[in-house]
Amino acid sequence: MNSWVSTTPPKRRAYLVGIRLKETEEEAASLLDELRQLVETLGILVADQTMVRLPRPNARLFVGSGKAEEIAAAARDAKADVIIFDTPISPGQQRNWEELSALAVIDREEVILDIFSKRAQSKEARLQVELARMEYSLPRLTRAWTHLSRQGGSGFGAMGAGETQLETDRRLVRNRIDTLKTELAKLRSQRATRRKQRQRRPTPHAAIVGYTNAGKSSLFHKMTGADVLIEDKLFATLDTTTRKLVLPNGQDLLLTDTVGFVRRLPHSLVESFKATLEESVLADFLVHVLDATQEAVPEFHETTMKVLEELGADVKQMITVFNKIDIVANPAVIHHLRRRFPGALFVSAKTGEGLDALEHAMADLLPGRMSRVHLRLPQSRYDLISALHRHGEVLEQKYEGDDVLLHAQVPARMQSLYASFEVKTLHATRRTPHVKRISKKSVSSVKRAA
Repeated sequence: MNSWVSTTPPKRRAYLVGIRLKETEEEAASLLDELRQLVETLGILVADQTMVRLPRPNARLFVGSGKAEEIAAAARDAKADVIIFDTPISPGQQRNWEELSALAVIDREEVILDIFSKRAQSKEARLQVELARMEYSLPRLTRAWTHLSRQGGSGFGAMGAGETQLETDRRLVRNRIDTLKTELAKLRSQRATRRKQRQRRPTPHAAIVGYTNAGKSSLFHKMTGADVLIEDKLFATLDTTTRKLVLPNGQDLLLTDTVGFVRRLPHSLVESFKATLEESVLADFLVHVLDATQEAVPEFHETTMKVLEELGADVKQMITVFNKIDIVANPAVIHHLRRRFPGALFVSAKTGEGLDALEHAMADLLPGRMSRVHLRLPQSRYDLISALHRHGEVLEQKYEGDDVLLHAQVPARMQSLYASFEVKTLHATRRTPHVKRISKKSVSSVKRAA
């Protein structure tokens, strides 16, 4: 008789613990539901969960000892492998819980770190995640080395007599943290060099920001055609991607998709990802994307604004965009959001609804920046051609007879100087338009504009 035995390891099971201190009942429930989503993103099955109302945290176990015994018993009855707290717990509290329950015990921060570890793709993102994990793990090393076995040794490079394994590991972790910071500093220097090169070109820049899973990457893909990862999961995007978008007025715009934010985002991750998130700081304006289907959208908006404030980007010009309107069943929801967020735009990255209005709003935020034109200039007007290379952006340049054919972006302050040389298309005509004679006064104005 043939028998089939599954070789697929069983899913880990988690018991979730929500803590309600000053939060409202609705906010605490929303945070616990978000923790469930974070845990499921890791592929862990949620066996059960509980909400604990506390007047103040307990120093030893965060909750009272009686409630702790109750939670530990419930977790074991649910056949959980791990207890996960929705609030940060100290290394000491973590050790006390693991002794009490005989289960692994972690908090929301460690869950997010695990997700980031799985999602990071670029070298910089992987280094940033490793740095955050090392800094998180350093005070928790005693969980792995409770025996504190003595380590002896002699000879070149040996540690001092009597150095414990814990001390050894702490030193190794600190050394690794220093190495990671050095490597990240090099990458940031390279990023700064690339940014300077990009800033030499006058193309404006916008960054898409917002809460995780709001549909930022879907919107980015729909607008730019970029091949980016799109998943209905939290933190599907950790690495920034930048693509060029042509706005309705013909002006180019660099658009960047950034990592999503989340409530109670570990501060270490905000610090570690500043090099990535500084795209938001340096952008000309931000596109703040929110999920119109989420009941907690005001809290999501507040979370994003707090993170942007930490980065110093909260004062940027901003377009607020509500995405996923195609799946909002109740029109009253949209009406309520319009009243709560006046001036916001409502779009669907899936169907394309509202994207024209968004692109026009982007163009309106860059008044007087650049205009894309086709020009026919006589080669004798090298002063104008040179000024355009220095202060505009020449997209294409060809020669035809005594003329130079240019496809370019011209700064607003210089547009009047090139108006008489503009043609409808680069190859529409071979006829040289009337060339206006430029006086010495006009030449001086070119020099002043340049």
